[in-house]
Amino acid sequence: MTTEPRSGRPRASSREVLSEAACELFLEQGYDATSVSDITRRAGVSRSSFFNYFSAKSDVLWSGFDEQADAGITLLREGAPVADALSAIGRGLAPDALALAITNADAMGIAAELDRDRAVRQFRLQREVASRLAHDGAAPLAAQVRAGALSAAVLAAVWAWADRTAAGRSLADTLAEALSAA
Repeated sequence: MTTEPRSGRPRASSREVLSEAACELFLEQGYDATSVSDITRRAGVSRSSFFNYFSAKSDVLWSGFDEQADAGITLLREGAPVADALSAIGRGLAPDALALAITNADAMGIAAELDRDRAVRQFRLQREVASRLAHDGAAPLAAQVRAGALSAAVLAAVWAWADRTAAGRSLADTLAEALSAA
């Protein structure tokens, strides 16, 4: 039996469907009022499917960034120059749930949650960059200070790009500018 090739748009992954459902619900009823069960019901997937992709509701927003940050950290650990490893985060990040959340933080009722999660991710990057800078010979305090500035630059660039204060420039360009200012 022969099957016809599928045509049209490829089916979205469960991760994408969950992310889209979550963002719709966050806009409709707010972040705090939206449960994981609400998200899975809207997405048409099981609760266990949600937890195959995300460990918490807030991870829906951050999964794309976390994936790119993990790749950048891997580059750091493999010996890539710090600026190259951090720039890689911006090259691979596409507009996604995080960008939507940043631009609609007030409507979603998620501004405080974004601030907390941003701080966690910024510190994670800072820790990795500081470790790398110290490994390369920087004094511990200097490594921490420089790493703090560089990790803050990454998150500031993502915010500027997402909320369009970067004047229509790509994330890669916005990130390059932010890293050079750090």
